[in-house]
Amino acid sequence: MRTSVGIVGAGPAGLLPRSRQEIEATIRAGVLEQGTVDLLKQSGVGSRMQREGFVHHGIYLRFARASHRIDFPSLTGGRAITVYAQHEVIKDLVAARLEAQGKLLFEVKDAAVYDLDTQAPKVRFRQGSKIEELECDFIAGCDGFHGITRPSIPSRMRHEFTRVYPFGWFGILVEAPSSTDELIYAHHERGFALVSTRSPQIQRLYLQCDPDDEVKNWPDGRIWEELHARLESAEGWRLAEGRIFQKSVIAMRSFVVEPLRYGRLFLAGDAAHIVPPTGAKGLNLAAADVRVLSKALASFYKTRAEQPLKNYSATALRRVWRAEHFSWWMTSLLHRFHDETPFHHRLQLAELDYVVSSRAKAQTLAENYVGLPLD
Repeated sequence: MRTSVGIVGAGPAGLLPRSRQEIEATIRAGVLEQGTVDLLKQSGVGSRMQREGFVHHGIYLRFARASHRIDFPSLTGGRAITVYAQHEVIKDLVAARLEAQGKLLFEVKDAAVYDLDTQAPKVRFRQGSKIEELECDFIAGCDGFHGITRPSIPSRMRHEFTRVYPFGWFGILVEAPSSTDELIYAHHERGFALVSTRSPQIQRLYLQCDPDDEVKNWPDGRIWEELHARLESAEGWRLAEGRIFQKSVIAMRSFVVEPLRYGRLFLAGDAAHIVPPTGAKGLNLAAADVRVLSKALASFYKTRAEQPLKNYSATALRRVWRAEHFSWWMTSLLHRFHDETPFHHRLQLAELDYVVSSRAKAQTLAENYVGLPLD
């Protein structure tokens, strides 16, 4: 087989080693920046998002038992976010690709990439009992942090930057009505908590926990007790309880590989970088990557100009490192660290107070949260 651009991956940056049913059913987070929303609409895959997504014009920061709203439109010139889960985005992308008669190969095995430093890179894989080879002009590595494309770059040619956090998130999905009109980020002596939503009937809640903790250590009673304690407010707000039907522990890390190109292989999305979920940047960075890459590829096929492709890594990394910094800052501001002293805790409270009392500081948070312009 032959194609112009071979895409390896099963996330929003690329579509696919798993079954269609599996990738569409895996429930994931989904806070879409304004630029990501605009991109999906411009690409013709935003109609269901516009019908079913929840537009949020701010978030709440809760600390010292008080809530403080960060109003996005007034701080960013009218920009907002849309809560629309990643697996719903994937459904829309798959449907659009199939409608356009694009070729998607699900459930392939033993994928590997070859000849990356030539003008005819290849993807070899097993489908059923057959070994297949796909020859390409370029390969887009969109196969996530544990994929095969990044390790295919010689180690001497890639530089990896990592920060592993000493805590994780214990996440639950619960059948309950929404307790808040916008996300709540809570700083508490017992640890961080987050209240999010998936639908009017399904809510997503998180608690800071030990990264090595296990789901079996968290019976429902303990979860609710901890959530109520960390989210308590002087305003009398109350968290709605319901049936918990999913529990998981999420590790927290920051990661970037440089450069994002080797020969005719280009990395995008989680294959290239990971951010802690506090800043809601993962899916949005993937979308920003492929916007830059797709424009560079379109330019190449239109004019044979290679400079935009040569610029891809530097262009994408500028945004990546801005998002890495913001996600690190939000994580450091809101979580308790195991070696934290009372002094550090007071510094966090002082900075939170500054964020909610200074327009300039609040604007910095809002601009980064809703996302910097894609162009």
